[in-house]
Amino acid sequence: MLETMGHQGGLGLRRFLGRRMARKVGRASLSREAPVDVQRQRMDHAGDRLPPPKGVHIDRISYAGLQALRFTPVKPAPGAILYLHGGGYSRGSAQSHKPLVARLSTLLNMSAISVDYRLAPEHQCPAAVEDGAAALAEICAEADGPVLLAGDSAGGGLALSSVIRQRQAGGVMPAALYLISPWTDLSLSGASVKARAGADPMLTPGNLKAGADLYLGQLDSRDPEASPLFADLAGLPPVFIQVGEDEVLLDDAVRLHDALEAAGVETRCEVWQAMWHDFQLFAPLISEADAALARARDWLAPHLAADQA
Repeated sequence: MLETMGHQGGLGLRRFLGRRMARKVGRASLSREAPVDVQRQRMDHAGDRLPPPKGVHIDRISYAGLQALRFTPVKPAPGAILYLHGGGYSRGSAQSHKPLVARLSTLLNMSAISVDYRLAPEHQCPAAVEDGAAALAEICAEADGPVLLAGDSAGGGLALSSVIRQRQAGGVMPAALYLISPWTDLSLSGASVKARAGADPMLTPGNLKAGADLYLGQLDSRDPEASPLFADLAGLPPVFIQVGEDEVLLDDAVRLHDALEAAGVETRCEVWQAMWHDFQLFAPLISEADAALARARDWLAPHLAADQA
């Protein structure tokens, strides 16, 4: 099902401030003018700007051979979340996305692991997919209940590529996927890449192209591992997608939803009016971010509960 979500109410001033913050993050952390190492530092610092919710313990661990953060609620339910962060495949980390993953862990009352997969340009595709698939295989093997695989932006595309690898290897599938503004087409063929360029405060077509070039190297931009929109999607677990109406990756999400439906996969895609790329990162600053995460919880809960039974 594809559904358009209207304004959720709340203070317009907060939405205004959230949009300004998104523009600042985009210019500071995703600009092609700054060196990659500087962009990475800026994104990591963003992980301390919004406080994580109370009642979740965060510690740094090694997981599937990768550095990671583990999030543990006071009395977690069985199961686990594996989170793959965004950042255009060349930036971002478990640290940069710490507030969002902590909030997701609290909402679902499940332990979560957020890994630092290898980044471009030092490690081009399929290095990130190898890391994501290895972490997914490990968490599916050791979890004491259902596994939720989640990710935003490039991490959303990576989550999809990782579960496809898991399926191809005959491995255990997670119970469900939660994809936030997933980047699924590195060929940038979606009409919204240009049509929403003036509306999205965070992403630009130029930044997307630069990130794709770093990650792809000589690989074709429509290769299914880099652009899972073009992969065989049959046999995947249920997928919940959220995307902003104002973002350049709108069509990446909507076309993915259509492709999943055509492949017989249970899926729901919510298009949030007047929202930008990765707006859930701005919870609890804006009411729409909190509402979107709550709706994700409500949709995912029966899938996870059914898997536990």
